[in-house]
Amino acid sequence: MLNENDADLKARLKALHRQLQETNDVDPELETLLRQLDGDIDRALERRAEQQLDDNTYGLGSRTQELAARFNTRHPTVSTGLRELGNILSNMGI
Repeated sequence: MLNENDADLKARLKALHRQLQETNDVDPELETLLRQLDGDIDRALERRAEQQLDDNTYGLGSRTQELAARFNTRHPTVSTGLRELGNILSNMGI
């Protein structure tokens, strides 16, 4: 069962995916990086639920903020969603 933070994170991920679908001109490299980030977040949540977080899960908030900076010029709406996602991850200690 997801706790409130995990549920908020999942909702933000879903919203971000919707924003990406509405963006017709997404850079393929950034799209790949976002898919990797999404998978890493899912794995971190699974390990967190099992109380098995390790050093590989930390830094996802920072990675998300870096992607937001890369998206900022061409896709400010997506960038905003990424910053929010990064803040949630950082607040969760991930």
